[in-house]
Amino acid sequence: MKTILLVPTGEGVGVTSACLGLIYALECQGVKAGFLKPFSQENHVDEDRSTALYRHLSKSATVEPISYPQLVQLINSDQNDVLLEQAVHLHRQIAKSHNLIIVEGLVPTARDSFASEMNAALAQALDAQVIVVSNADIARPEYTAEKIETQLRHFGGAASSRTAGVLFMRTRGLPEGSAQIPVTMDPSLRLNAEVASFTQAIQKTHAHIGSSKLPIFGMVPFSNTLSVPRVSDLTTQINASWINKGQAEQRRVLHSSLISANIEYELNKFVAGELIISASDRIDVLLASSVASSQGIPLAGLVLTEHHAPNAQALDFCQSAIKQGLPILHTPLSAFETAQQLANLSNEIPVDDTERAKQVTRFVSSHINLDLLIPLLNGDYQARLSPSAFRHELVQKSIAAKRRIVLPEGDEPRTIQAAAICQSRGIAQCILLAKPEAVLDAAKALNIELPQDLEIVDPALIIDQYIQPMVELRKGKLTDVQAREQLQDTVVLGTMMLALDQVDGLVSGAIHTTANTVRPAFQLIKTAPEYSLVSSIFFMLLPDEVYVYGDCAINPDPNAEQLAEIAIQSADSAKAFGLDPRIAMISYSTGSSGTGADVDKVREATEIAKKRRPDLLIDGPLQYDAASVESVGRSKAPDSKVAGRANVFIFPDLNTGNTTYKAVQRAANVVSVGPMLQGLNKPVNDLSRGALVDDIVFTIALTAIQAEQQDQG
Repeated sequence: MKTILLVPTGEGVGVTSACLGLIYALECQGVKAGFLKPFSQENHVDEDRSTALYRHLSKSATVEPISYPQLVQLINSDQNDVLLEQAVHLHRQIAKSHNLIIVEGLVPTARDSFASEMNAALAQALDAQVIVVSNADIARPEYTAEKIETQLRHFGGAASSRTAGVLFMRTRGLPEGSAQIPVTMDPSLRLNAEVASFTQAIQKTHAHIGSSKLPIFGMVPFSNTLSVPRVSDLTTQINASWINKGQAEQRRVLHSSLISANIEYELNKFVAGELIISASDRIDVLLASSVASSQGIPLAGLVLTEHHAPNAQALDFCQSAIKQGLPILHTPLSAFETAQQLANLSNEIPVDDTERAKQVTRFVSSHINLDLLIPLLNGDYQARLSPSAFRHELVQKSIAAKRRIVLPEGDEPRTIQAAAICQSRGIAQCILLAKPEAVLDAAKALNIELPQDLEIVDPALIIDQYIQPMVELRKGKLTDVQAREQLQDTVVLGTMMLALDQVDGLVSGAIHTTANTVRPAFQLIKTAPEYSLVSSIFFMLLPDEVYVYGDCAINPDPNAEQLAEIAIQSADSAKAFGLDPRIAMISYSTGSSGTGADVDKVREATEIAKKRRPDLLIDGPLQYDAASVESVGRSKAPDSKVAGRANVFIFPDLNTGNTTYKAVQRAANVVSVGPMLQGLNKPVNDLSRGALVDDIVFTIALTAIQAEQQDQG
């Protein structure tokens, strides 16, 4: 699936027209693209304009954007993650029926200063390639380049793999009837002289614009005929009422004229497409408009200002013009104020102006260079799973799984809040092991509303039923008395519930150590038949992509065979959560450049893993920078399919893994989800004792998904 985000440099650049024109151009090539506008910027409207126009023109379905009030509320309350997850949810709905999605970004305005930063976050969340949309002036290339460069900074600059190119809209200085213009600096192509000159001038300021790194996909001329409103579009702008609506839905305002002098000096203004503006006591202007209409001159309309509307007697003299459909409006504004307001009228296409929308769409599409665009769609851009997409998929999969998860730390405040969230959102059916009164007191103190179907189980009331099963599971190692004593620990009790299939998974660790959580699982759940050990991974939610780190919590110093198994377990876990695993076996040396027991262990583990799982992309030993940075990977391991592109990192020992994950987490302010244990017969997952409520929610979701996947084999 490919996603292209169109990002405007500011107001009035025509980003909606660019989206619709691009979709139409692709459709003419047999490529059916979906459309998404994730965020509306229109306040107090029932229907988003861009979304409505797409539906009218394409006769295709799309989703409603997140409303502007909700957008602002979430941003102001610092809930950008929630906002982006909602955007991913909308995107995934479109993706069900389209392999290519065109997304309209937010318009930076004085009111919405957050737009550029949110567009950058949206590009990451949707793993989208970015086309910057700007207006242009052939006579001002430096100013145009500056606007483009300002936007590019938010996406890592022109050299970033995320920035795909530029589309110029409403370009002044080009003839309106220009045919499609292939814009490139390739000298083998014949260029329109003005465009070539403009591109060369731009490159003096920004060398990348117009190059192969940042191609110009089209330059759409400014069109007077396509930028003009209908007379019916004026009423709100000038607070007008109708004297005669006539053909206001059909007539368009090509020009407007304010009549202030004697009528004999103004008659040259009464021409086709002209909007006449005059004070309402100028009966001579009313009569002149009527005469012009009677002579077959299709004025756009007549706006009468100030005072009151003309009396019926004056209007009687205009019956022939009224019968011919002359639109006549009255506004309480002065003639000068009216002219000012109309000068500020937006160029955007109204929702119901489908005729203009069709013409603009076809006009834009005819100026898009598909020879440059099609390679973008078929390119080898490396797909990434963004943190927002990961969280969204996590929640959606866990909701579908419908699993029961036991939480042994049932009276711990963060756990109670996480359980309430999971229960209310359908992420899992949570069971809190704690005395009900302790849970209720904690919830009341924190003002947490507990869902009615949230299960709270008093451990003292159920311990007896697990004594004999536990003795049986640990035959020859436990007596009844010892079993009863161990079952006082709610983690052991919860693990027994899991062992007997009364729940599907267990999450603990908010107040227990990793050893407290894992030891009962080793004793009662045991490892899965295909594995010889239990290991762990963290999902590291970096700004652009999700990485998997393993093993950072369980095995102190695995041998080569064990390290290979950890790599395979981690790769399968990555697949299960939506990543296409590219596994790097990390060492202090890349390839054959270093020697020593530690490097040899990683090299041997790599070979074992490759033999056991030839279907996986695995390479090692690789240094961390060679695994993660494309330029370093090309230099140090040019033949590797993993170097510079890895998303699963297998560390040689616990010391290296744990240190690296914590360093990345803290230094880069990265959210880490985990550790998630892998290799057990049933899912048990550990929490950090510093876990936030969201961390617990996502770990519960992970556990529910693990349970579902284990059942499916």
